Amino acid sequence: MAGSRVIVALDFADAPEALAFAARVTPAECRLKIGLELFTAAGPDLVTHLVTKGFDVFLDLKFHDIPNTVSRACLRAANLGVWMLNVHTLGGGKMLEAAREAIDRASHRPQLIGVTLLTSHGDEEASQIGLRDNVKRSVQRLAELARDSRLDGVVCSAQEAAALRQLCGSHFLLVTPGIRLAGSPADDQQRTLTPAEAVAQGADYLVIGRPITRAADPLSTLAAINREILVH
Repeated sequence: MAGSRVIVALDFADAPEALAFAARVTPAECRLKIGLELFTAAGPDLVTHLVTKGFDVFLDLKFHDIPNTVSRACLRAANLGVWMLNVHTLGGGKMLEAAREAIDRASHRPQLIGVTLLTSHGDEEASQIGLRDNVKRSVQRLAELARDSRLDGVVCSAQEAAALRQLCGSHFLLVTPGIRLAGSPADDQQRTLTPAEAVAQGADYLVIGRPITRAADPLSTLAAINREILVH
């Protein structure tokens, strides 16, 4: 797998903060994720700026709407030059297939992955939103739906990676947030593992935000994580 497996979540309030961090790292050291808060604050200009700087950008907006709207949104996102974007699998098969068809039509074709359940969700939250199964089984069903809809992979907890790797095959991408360094707080995440544990479980890419961006020395922390997962 070429390039870093670490995707740094740019969980900043505005573009200047995000750009200040990006100026301190190189595309060889990490990929970058832009989520809802930062995209709402800075818009597509920040995405294209980071792309022109050579970064692989994961646009994490979790599209979830009627198929036609999601299709058009995916096409717009692809045209920004992003490396990866995501849709929410709870949108159902028709929506996922519309997203796949849109990406297939695009001149630039990013990786298209599906969000299963958020890593902040446990069994109680799964019950609250009406899922008949527990988190583990619900994630498996949603991952199968993504695979059958020809998505390139899913976002999942690292704790579910081994089972999904067996279920969906070796070429199905597993992108795992909720990564926490040994001894660091879980914050608002419920289903977490360390970087080495996540890779050992079969994760392809690790989304890591606060443990890097809020570290006393973010660059040293990033370098240590890259070294830690390199041996796995």
